[in-house]
Amino acid sequence: MFECDLPDNIKELSVAQLKELCETLREKIITTVTTNGGHLSSNLGIVETTVALHHVFDFPEDKIVFDVGHQCYAHKLLSGREKDFSTIRKRGGLSGFPKREESKYDSYNTGHAGTSISAALGIAKARDLKGENFNVIALIGDGSFNNGLVYEAFNSLKPLNTNILVILNDNGMSISPTVGSMHEYLEILSNDSQHNLKLKKHANIFERFGFSYNGVYDGNDVEAMIVKLKEIKDKLKTQSVILHIYTKKGKGYSFCEENPEGTHGVSATGARQGEEYSHILGQTLTELAEKDSRIFAVTAAMTPSLGLAHFFEKYPDRSIDVGICEEHATILCAALATQGIKPYYAVYSTFLQRSYDEIIVDICSQNLPVTICIDRAGISGADGETHQGVFDLSFLSCIPNLTIAVPKDGDEFKKILEMSVRYEHPLVIRYPKDCRQSFGSGEADIEVGKWEILQDGDGDIAILACGERALSIAFRAVKLSGNKVKIVNARFVKPLDSELLDNLDECNIITIEDNMLTGGFGSLVCSYFSESGKIVKSFGYIDSFVPHGGIGGLMDDYGLNVNDIADYIKKCV
Repeated sequence: MFECDLPDNIKELSVAQLKELCETLREKIITTVTTNGGHLSSNLGIVETTVALHHVFDFPEDKIVFDVGHQCYAHKLLSGREKDFSTIRKRGGLSGFPKREESKYDSYNTGHAGTSISAALGIAKARDLKGENFNVIALIGDGSFNNGLVYEAFNSLKPLNTNILVILNDNGMSISPTVGSMHEYLEILSNDSQHNLKLKKHANIFERFGFSYNGVYDGNDVEAMIVKLKEIKDKLKTQSVILHIYTKKGKGYSFCEENPEGTHGVSATGARQGEEYSHILGQTLTELAEKDSRIFAVTAAMTPSLGLAHFFEKYPDRSIDVGICEEHATILCAALATQGIKPYYAVYSTFLQRSYDEIIVDICSQNLPVTICIDRAGISGADGETHQGVFDLSFLSCIPNLTIAVPKDGDEFKKILEMSVRYEHPLVIRYPKDCRQSFGSGEADIEVGKWEILQDGDGDIAILACGERALSIAFRAVKLSGNKVKIVNARFVKPLDSELLDNLDECNIITIEDNMLTGGFGSLVCSYFSESGKIVKSFGYIDSFVPHGGIGGLMDDYGLNVNDIADYIKKCV
């Protein structure tokens, strides 16, 4: 077996040795990911292509941009990081995504889909302006190829007058199976038995943008990939090229090959799993849809992860996965709502950021009854900066007409969903991945903008906490402080419960939220009490991008530390 850390001598290896290297890399990835968690099937499928790239091109002088970035593990192993690979996704260890701060081999930080071609064009144009001479490569999957950013970038190729290589990795999958007309077009290119005869016709769409099209090639054949990449490397001196390859997601691990969707992301060994809010969403929405034919579900490439697979199966005419097109999903929901449909858009917090303009203009300015179900809100852990859902309360709370609900537990989430069917205005429901705690049944019905007192106090302190994690921290901090403190379930961040706030006798107000402090729930409460004489202390995440690591440790270190809150309570007594 070869050592994985081979940035210097990989060019000297024979084809047989390179094939052996591929298996070594694959074994290392499987062993590490099954222990640490991470992206498995996508990384296994791209091993041979990555080895061929390192054999042909001259990294780090040449630059590669990985779209999304979750397929970069073999690249990390081949670029001097083999010794640290066991630390991937752990606090203080290697990131699961490309990171410029980590290695000179990572030319651009990624984490969301569709950005690679724009980034590659920018790097290439800077190269030209500076009179430098290196190659620039964007590696993008067919799932990301649905994203509108790709075509915005294509539209700039001729005006920028520069040359890049785009490798289109076609495995029929993003996280869920790839959908949409562009995917169908790629299938024509991949499966046409008369491919060579019809290539010119089918490649027209790419050539009109300014690319020379090459494909389809077996991305899991390292020898064939080396031959083709050497040919293309010479062409890049005078033109931009799209190389369309076909790979097997999960290649080399039969379980992954047979379950590419279920093994896209793998949890760490021994990771504690509770019931997920997504399961409650899917079950409740399906039940509600049986009684209300207006209900329509929308996702953007992550249907099973969002708990809606059964809904899609039961109501195929009342659901759609639009692919990795979050902006389009938002406008689609707005348009459905104008015609009396009741759309529910389920999306991870980190990906909702891409829909901000459409939320403001298309949904909220028209005051349309769209419900956005924000999954993985708050710190999400090991995927790091690009995936922490810690901004949504801040960027949503300033939008007129929008109601923001943060359920205290799974039971309350279900009640808010039931309420949402009758609600005729824009609504956001925000929740983390796991539902770990129950705070009691509470009121039978949920009234918009009304909070709930979970525990009375006997002093001059009231804690206002929104969401399960914040409430759990509040109860733990109060217990640790040894005092009896009023704890309020602030289940609506917008509107605030002005009646409850006006009737608070306590002078010391503490807010807790699983969100950035700047612009979040605490900011709204501080503003509300700005002329009241009350003392407001807010706990949330500091003004910093939160790195990868365990959720609990990151919460402690970035602003939601139980001991700190308990100490503050003691000071106020």
